[in-house]
Amino acid sequence: MFRLASLLYSLISTSFAGSLIIAVLVAGYGTIMPILVAAALGFVLAAPVSWYVARQIYN
Repeated sequence: MFRLASLLYSLISTSFAGSLIIAVLVAGYGTIMPILVAAALGFVLAAPVSWYVARQIYN
């Protein structure tokens, strides 16, 4: 299940990070710090989501 979760993490994390970066840019924050925070937050939030999705697929 860890292999499935890690594969899903590579897809989910880029989607989350990209979505949050776009949200930050649309909100008007164009400097580097909000963009990096949004990207980091997307990568962190993707870990439990990918584990949950892998568990649902595996079961």
